[in-house]
Amino acid sequence: MTTLIFRFSSLGDVAITVPVIRCLSKKYPDHNFIVVSREKFKPLFEENSNVSFFCCDFKGRHKGFKGLINLYKDLSEFNPTRIADLHNVLRSKILSLFFKFSFKKVRTLNKLRSEKKKLTRSKNKIFKPLTSVYYNYQEVFNRLGFHIDLNKDHMFPGAKTITSNYNFNINTKNIGIAPFAKHQTKVYPLDLMQTVVSNLSKYYNIHLFGFGDELIILEKWSKAYQNVQCPSKSITFNEELQIISNLDLMISMDSGNGHLSSIYDIPTITIWGLTHPYLGFKPFLMDDNNQLCSSRDKFPLIPNSAYGNKTIKGYEGAMRSISPKEIIDKAQEILS
Repeated sequence: MTTLIFRFSSLGDVAITVPVIRCLSKKYPDHNFIVVSREKFKPLFEENSNVSFFCCDFKGRHKGFKGLINLYKDLSEFNPTRIADLHNVLRSKILSLFFKFSFKKVRTLNKLRSEKKKLTRSKNKIFKPLTSVYYNYQEVFNRLGFHIDLNKDHMFPGAKTITSNYNFNINTKNIGIAPFAKHQTKVYPLDLMQTVVSNLSKYYNIHLFGFGDELIILEKWSKAYQNVQCPSKSITFNEELQIISNLDLMISMDSGNGHLSSIYDIPTITIWGLTHPYLGFKPFLMDDNNQLCSSRDKFPLIPNSAYGNKTIKGYEGAMRSISPKEIIDKAQEILS
């Protein structure tokens, strides 16, 4: 039997599927699971023999409504019996509807929109933690008839072998730092992050992660301080995963890198701006003490959105309520 799994973006949300799919693969070795997503995410799903990957081409063959018909036809070739829609957006809803018309068993992610609205609104905010997205994904598969428990069934893989020529010294402690995020409200002030980098680089090897224009800043930091490197400029995504899986610690924003490190059992410190771990996006199995949040005493409207795409006047400096010393002390505590 074959199950299709839809999650087209973003990096963090796709990474969140990995522990759930590991459980499915382990508990149902005779079942085939096909992850349907963008080609760039393929390296995340190469661990298990009964998990394969189908690359969507949303700029070509699978573009637009006609493209979704093509995608449905392409996926039907696998004769799937169950469909897990872990995205719940218009594109995945239409695709799921096609399969429902073909009498396939389809279950869709509950995004907890109402609960998120209550947590992020400015008036009558209900400040309590929502179910982790990891467990929301698990629940979709349980409704499909699988029986998995992330707390009991999940096993972390070992560290990957680093195949690139990147200079990674396993004889000392290695810290990954991913100082950027999609939205500025989730980015720790760069002057403060530079203080963190300069201090930690005196004692540990630092590896800076980013892409695009972010690399300009990261390159400057790598040249300014000893023991600081920027692997993202010269390696593939798969090679980046190899490095991340060998780290001793990751320091990340509320972004995909924190999920990437956590799914390889790397201790992860997350720095939160106008979002908050109560929204369910805390990295996999990470300690609450590793979540460094902007002060709600000073900025009580936090969180104001689930994804950090909304600003609040007067909250531009919210993340400055987290001191570099707090981050440095937490890193040294974990690595001691």
